[in-house]
Amino acid sequence: MQRRDFLSTTLATLGASALPALATGPVNRPGKSRMMLGLAAYSFREYFKWMRGKEQKPKDGKPQWEVSDFIDYCADQNVPGAELTSYFFPPDATAATMLEVKRRAYLRGVSITGTAVGNNFALAKGKELDDQIADVKKWIDFAAILNAPHIRVFAGNPKKDMNFDEALANCIAAYQECLDYAGTKGVFLGIENHHGLVADPANLIKIIESVKSPWAGINFDSGNFNTEDPYGDLEKIAPYAINVQLKMRVKPKGNPEGTPSDIPRVLKMLRDANYQGWFTLEFEEKEDPFVAVPKILNDLRPRLG
Repeated sequence: MQRRDFLSTTLATLGASALPALATGPVNRPGKSRMMLGLAAYSFREYFKWMRGKEQKPKDGKPQWEVSDFIDYCADQNVPGAELTSYFFPPDATAATMLEVKRRAYLRGVSITGTAVGNNFALAKGKELDDQIADVKKWIDFAAILNAPHIRVFAGNPKKDMNFDEALANCIAAYQECLDYAGTKGVFLGIENHHGLVADPANLIKIIESVKSPWAGINFDSGNFNTEDPYGDLEKIAPYAINVQLKMRVKPKGNPEGTPSDIPRVLKMLRDANYQGWFTLEFEEKEDPFVAVPKILNDLRPRLG
């Protein structure tokens, strides 16, 4: 055996034994909880030129935003982190597009906290699910170019004629495949607590604990549990959080209008879980975001310390 071949074989063997494939569990962080303020582009969803590949009409006489305009807004509002949802990029976006966005963010002193894709992993095996996986992988490549460390992904909604357990198994397999790829790029994939398969925390935690990757975790969305006890369910997923989004309302079962978010309570459960990372506002209220968002950001700054 050639020396080079021997070393390659030995290192591969050592690597396999040194990094065993373990199921994903709660995130174990040293140090104390700390959170940084971010803003999600989705807060201004009606004002972008592009929405899921289609051009939107201007709203309220305001100029249509490109992603770079949102970065400028974050800089002007002194917000350190911007989440750049994939929906608002032009449909013909390329690696060159990502490089220009990355350049703009760096020159404006804004960190790109991550992006998001509107995928559905709760599908039958076949071309439709394969296309979903391929799209997530494409955005993993884009995230790596952007230096965006995190992508929000979704478990998805099974179709009416599909067995729930089959949909859950297919979701886990698709998530694992994407995680394997994301790990080669240094990108986290956080599954959001977003209805469908993960309408309750038990299935979401099951998905996370079924995969084997240090790049897996939960995108903790404070407003997405429509259960009997949303805050209790949020506490269950907080230890798995790798990214956090704040909604301004919580909507328990039977209360579609919801109630204002108890922000101190949300912050406490995250600190109790020793969460460290981005705390991102995703504004979805009916108010004008250009009026409401700056006020909320000013309220959040001292709370985050």
